[in-house]
Amino acid sequence: MDGRTDMQTGTNSRTTDPGISDPGRTDDGIGNWPSIHRARHPRRVALIDAETGAELTFADLDLRTNGLADALRGRGIGKGDRVALVTLNSPQMLEVILAVAKLGAVAVPINCRLQPPEIAYILTDSGARIVFASPQTADAVRIAVDGTDVVEVIEIPSAQQRASGRGGAYEELVASGRSERVEVDVDVDDLAMLMYTSGTTGFPKGAMLTHRNHLWNAINNATAIEGIGPLDISLAGAPLFHIGALGIFTLPLLYIGGTTVVLESFAPDTWLAAVDRFRVSVVFCVPAMWAAVDAALAATPADLSSLRYGLSGGAPCPVVLIESLVSRGIRFAEGFGLTETAPIACVLDIEDTVTHAGSVGKPVLHVDLMVADDAGAEVPAGTVGEMLVRGPNVFVGYWNRPEASAEALRDGWFYTGDLATCDEDGYYRIVDRKKDMIVSGGENVYASEVEQVMHRHPAVGEVAVIGIPDEKWGEAVTAVIALKPGAAATEAELIAWAREQIAHFKSPRSVHFVDVLPRTATGKILKRDLRKRWSSDGSAVQR
Repeated sequence: MDGRTDMQTGTNSRTTDPGISDPGRTDDGIGNWPSIHRARHPRRVALIDAETGAELTFADLDLRTNGLADALRGRGIGKGDRVALVTLNSPQMLEVILAVAKLGAVAVPINCRLQPPEIAYILTDSGARIVFASPQTADAVRIAVDGTDVVEVIEIPSAQQRASGRGGAYEELVASGRSERVEVDVDVDDLAMLMYTSGTTGFPKGAMLTHRNHLWNAINNATAIEGIGPLDISLAGAPLFHIGALGIFTLPLLYIGGTTVVLESFAPDTWLAAVDRFRVSVVFCVPAMWAAVDAALAATPADLSSLRYGLSGGAPCPVVLIESLVSRGIRFAEGFGLTETAPIACVLDIEDTVTHAGSVGKPVLHVDLMVADDAGAEVPAGTVGEMLVRGPNVFVGYWNRPEASAEALRDGWFYTGDLATCDEDGYYRIVDRKKDMIVSGGENVYASEVEQVMHRHPAVGEVAVIGIPDEKWGEAVTAVIALKPGAAATEAELIAWAREQIAHFKSPRSVHFVDVLPRTATGKILKRDLRKRWSSDGSAVQR
C-alpha cells in the first residue's frame, strides 16, 4: 500500500503529499460521514435514485465525493469558499454538498423556484464562486450569475438524463478528480452551509449552520419519536434545498448509516409508488404534501405497510388533516423547527397526535425551550410569549448580518419570532408568528387559531388569515380561502359559521376567494403577498 486510500477496505492512511492528506489533519465535518461508513460497511446502500432505481453504496458515495472534491479543488475551491446549488432533488445534489464539506468549503442550497433576480441576490450575498444547476434551472441560473462572483455553472443531469445514462459535464467532472481522500482540517465549529430563509417577510438571510449543528441535529433525529437507525429507509420528496427535507432524515441517515431514496420532485402518486417500491420506513413531508397524499389515498388506496411513521413540519398541520391521515392507518408525528435550528427542536409523539392535536409537543433530547416575555423572562404556563431555543443545533448567526444576528441570539438563546404557550404538562403550542399576530380593536388575534377553525368547514380547502389595515379596528381579520373542488360557500356563510365557533372579534370580517394560495417551495403560505394584494394602498402591512 502506498499511503493512499486502500480500495479494498476503505480505510484512510496518511500521506505526506502536500495538500492531499498531511499528517495530523482531521476532518470532523459532515463530509467525513461517507468515509466512516465506507470503512465500516462499504456495501450498505446510502442513496437510491427514485427515478432510475440506481443505488449508491457508501463506498460508491465516498469515492465519488472524493473525486468531486478533488475536481472542485482543481477549480480553486478551498476552505471557506461558497458553492451554490440551484437544483431539483437528486443523489448528485447530495454528492455536491458532501464533496464541498470535504474541502472545508460552504454549500449554499438555493430555492430552485426562484426567479433570476432572486437567485442573483443570494449569489451576490453569499459570494458563491461555482453554481450547480439542473437542466430545468440552468437558464435562470445563467441569467442570474451575470455581475456576480460566479466563475462557472455546472449542470447536474436530470432524472430523464440519468435514466438514459447521460451524465454529461457532471459525470466528467467527477471522473476527472482523483478518488483518493482529499483531507482538509475541518473542525465541527467550521461553517458547513448557508441556508437562506424563505424571505416571506423580506429579503432572505443566510443562516450559518456549522458541522456541529448538523451533527447534533442528526443525534436529535436518532433519539426523537421512535428514533431512526441504519436499517431505516427514508424518502426525500420535499425539496432538499429546504432544511426540513435535508435535516429531517436525509443528513441524519447519512450520519447513522441508513438509506435515503431521492425523488426529483413531489407528486402524490409517484410518492406513494416510491414508498411501496422501496419499502420506505420513515418519511418527512410538509403539510401541503400530506394533504395531497391524503387526497390521493382517498381516491386510490396504496400499500404503506412498510412505513413506521411519518413526520410533518415546516408549517402548522391542520388538525383535520392529521385526523384523516391517522384514520388511514398512518402513524403520524408532528415536529417544530426552523432553518436556524438545523431544524429539529421539538416533536409531538405518535401517541399524542390526537390527544394533543394542535401542539408541537416537547423538546427533543438535546434542546431547551422557553416561552419568554419581551424582556427574555420565562412566562407562566399557558401564557403567550416568544419561543426561545437553546442547544448545540442552533445556528451561529446570519451571514453578513451582525445586527440581525445580535437580535436573534441573546444570552445563549435563539429568539425564534414564534409566539407560543407551554401548558402545565410541558406541551408547547405555536399560536402565531409575531409578525402574523393581528391586533384588532385592541385584542390580539392569532391567525393560526382562526385558520384551524376555518379548516373544519366542509367547503374550505385552504385558508390563510391576515390582518388588513382598518381605520376603525386598526386591523381587520381577513380570511383568504381556496374552496375544495366542486364545493361552494359564500362570504356571509363562512363569516357566520366562524362566529359560531369562536369569538366575534376573532372571526373574519371579510373573506376573499382564490383558486390557490401562494406558497413558497417549502409549503409556507406567502402572507406578505396576500397582505399586499388586499391592502387598500397596495402595500404589505409593515411590522
